[in-house]
Amino acid sequence: MENAELTPEDQLRLMYTCCHPALPLEAQVALTLHTLAGLSTAEIARAFLVAEPEMASRLAAARRTTKGESSEHDRTPAVLTVLYLLFNEGYSASRPGLADEAIRLARVVAGSDQPEALGLLALMLLHHARRGARLTPGGDLVTLDEQDRSQWNGEEIAEGLRVLAAASRYSEPGPYQVQAAIAACHAIAPSASDTDWLKIAELYGLLMRLTPSPVVELNRAVAVGMADGPGAGLPLVEALTGRLGGYHLLHATRADFLRRLGRRDEAAEAYTQALALTTNDADRRYLGRRLKEVNS
Repeated sequence: MENAELTPEDQLRLMYTCCHPALPLEAQVALTLHTLAGLSTAEIARAFLVAEPEMASRLAAARRTTKGESSEHDRTPAVLTVLYLLFNEGYSASRPGLADEAIRLARVVAGSDQPEALGLLALMLLHHARRGARLTPGGDLVTLDEQDRSQWNGEEIAEGLRVLAAASRYSEPGPYQVQAAIAACHAIAPSASDTDWLKIAELYGLLMRLTPSPVVELNRAVAVGMADGPGAGLPLVEALTGRLGGYHLLHATRADFLRRLGRRDEAAEAYTQALALTTNDADRRYLGRRLKEVNS
């Protein structure tokens, strides 16, 4: 990773430099990921779900933008977005060190006691706590309901819950705090069957009001399907096909609901669509196993 010799404070200062308010938020994030974290154009394009040539053009335009002075407060939302994407890139296992780096930097930002900075740190910790159980020794994906919870990091979960509680004292709920609250529902459940899916569906409803997007709608559909059954979740997923037809997780979710409903032929078709759209090896192996199950 580039700039590894810099202190976290120095790295944050560089982030604030890249996150100029004259740039669109996506350009701020992309430039910071490229300049500070050393992510390739292809990796950044994947994070933004756009084609690589389009991202290359955006980066070039961002570099041409004249830098000026502005307060750090103006740039904090972009910095938090950068940290979130850094963490996600590392959490996907493509560059594991990025997740640790994102958490270290998030601790520095959270020191300012801004509720959303605290929410982001809590979210990272609660997700990172499950990292050791997400993959088999051979690199195969283990879904949340099948993970060995004894492998979850109890210290990180406890810290994440404390940080989330600190954020909630401000009574200023934001998207990162809501996502952390969703992660907390999973973290405190003794088993998958004990998960409070109704609460998770409610939280996704709140997240929809804060940051409406089809991906959030898809996650809410999953929660509804888990709380009320696949028959309740499937129509919500299918309503998103027009907007998320190129997103492999939509087809994977639809396939799972169809499988649980016993509609095996339709499930096989949906798994095949999901396989055609994903480039992640662990996801491909998981989807391939599911496809064989419904075809057997």
